[in-house]
Amino acid sequence: MAFLTVYITEAHPSDVWQMESNVKDKVIFASPKDEMERAFVAGACVRKLGIKFPAVLDDFDNPTERAYTGWPDRLYLIGADGRVVYKAPPGPFGFKPDELRKALQGLKLP
Repeated sequence: MAFLTVYITEAHPSDVWQMESNVKDKVIFASPKDEMERAFVAGACVRKLGIKFPAVLDDFDNPTERAYTGWPDRLYLIGADGRVVYKAPPGPFGFKPDELRKALQGLKLP
C-alpha cells in the first residue's frame, strides 16, 4: 500500500482568489507561470502542511486534475487493480479523512 499527494493547480493563488487564511498563514503565491515555479510552490505547500508521504507534480497542462476532478483538493483510494475504490466529494468540505480510513479498512489485501 502506498500514499501519494499529487500537486495540481494552485487552489488559491494571490493573483486569482486569495484567501484570508493564506494571508494569515503567510502562504501567498501567485499562479505559477511554468513547471519550475509550480515545483517551488508545491514544495512550499508540502513543507507547510507537514505532508510526510511522497508528493508529485501534475503536468503543467493538468491532465491528472482533469481526469480526477481534483481541484481544489480531493481524496481518492485506488485499488490494486487500478480502479477507484473511494472518491471523496471536492474539498475543502469533502475532505474527510475518516471516510477514507473506513474505505481503507474495507479493502481486502492480498
